Amino acid sequence: MAAEEAACAALVRDGWTILLRRARTPSGEIDIVAEKLEPGREALLSFIEVKARPVMSQAAASVSGRQQERLVAAAQILIGRHPDWSHGCIRFDVLLVDAAGMVRRITDAFRQMDPS
Repeated sequence: MAAEEAACAALVRDGWTILLRRARTPSGEIDIVAEKLEPGREALLSFIEVKARPVMSQAAASVSGRQQERLVAAAQILIGRHPDWSHGCIRFDVLLVDAAGMVRRITDAFRQMDPS
């Protein structure tokens, strides 16, 4: 919980608006959904996984392929539930939080793969 608080605070400091926290879907939960609107740019919608570990390298290695698939499926459900969200650009980010509460973002951490 403290890691999510630290992650949300870091996002807000960087100009993001938190849309949802702990968004539950039949496919799983997404820790944070945030949006960034900048004049003259497309709206950016980010589905964010927060990983807390004693050191950053452990946190960075903790998002498995299976978890990525679950996050993509959950994001698709949430987009369907919220047609009002601006989403010119959508990405998946991972926010890493170490034992000291330091937050590091992996931007566009993974992409949905085309099954064809």
